[in-house]
Amino acid sequence: MNTTLIVLIILAIFAALVMAIYNQLVQRRQLVENGWADIDVQLKRRANLVPQLVASVQGYAAHEQELFERIAQKRADAMAAGDDKALRGAAETALSRPVARLVAVAEDYPDLKASDNFLKLQQELADTEEKIEMARRFYNGAVRELNTSVESVPNNILAGLFGFTIANYFEITTAEKIVPEVRLGR
Repeated sequence: MNTTLIVLIILAIFAALVMAIYNQLVQRRQLVENGWADIDVQLKRRANLVPQLVASVQGYAAHEQELFERIAQKRADAMAAGDDKALRGAAETALSRPVARLVAVAEDYPDLKASDNFLKLQQELADTEEKIEMARRFYNGAVRELNTSVESVPNNILAGLFGFTIANYFEITTAEKIVPEVRLGR
């Protein structure tokens, strides 16, 4: 066999390997970006539900003004965190605490607990929290796969050459994560 042909075959195999690794890295980065988009949609949905929940409780518990203001500030902080996963996780955790307190305050008002609007909002918030958790699990799984690819040999060499970097997990501390309790009975 001709030496030139052997070199061409080796180069073709090498090029195919580089393309395969590159495509795998691109695919995993896209999964991470898709996962983050799903989380972002659910967090925005929750951020839109919170003012409605506050408004429905406000009429019954006007003396809880400090709580309402704290929720408004924590919501603003969460929205301002943008796409910084670590900052957003901390801000969303901080928002969960006063929202859970708001739901607990509602338990002291039988008329509010019996309100169909409040029950609907409370159920939507609980559903959204579940969707956030599912989206977070998907995202963190995609991050794990990307990070493994970026840090594994020989991928790490190509990842560095093509600018692929590890991604950050989206963490909400389990001890601080509060899912509102939904009571459908009156």
